[in-house]
Amino acid sequence: MATKTLGGKSIEVDEQGYLKNTADWNEELAKLLAADVGISAMTEGHWKVVKFMRERYLKNGDSPSIRTLGKDSGVTTKELYQLFPKGPAKLAAYVAGIPKPRGCI
Repeated sequence: MATKTLGGKSIEVDEQGYLKNTADWNEELAKLLAADVGISAMTEGHWKVVKFMRERYLKNGDSPSIRTLGKDSGVTTKELYQLFPKGPAKLAAYVAGIPKPRGCI
């Protein structure tokens, strides 16, 4: 089992570094995960996307793709790339404590 230490706390992660147990997630951990990928401060826009990702995953059991995010989250694709520059869907999923969306490299 792989682990990652953030904020002095060890968390269990999958082979790609994503949170293994979505129930371990909380907003404090989200801030640490965000910092881990270079997001120094979580804005209202970040939280909107992260909460959308979690809600959709918990409802459907599938992480939303970039297409779904741009279409259903209320955040435009352009804004998504401003918030999560190195891959909105996979970075937002990482911060949201859910698995990487299918189709993300």
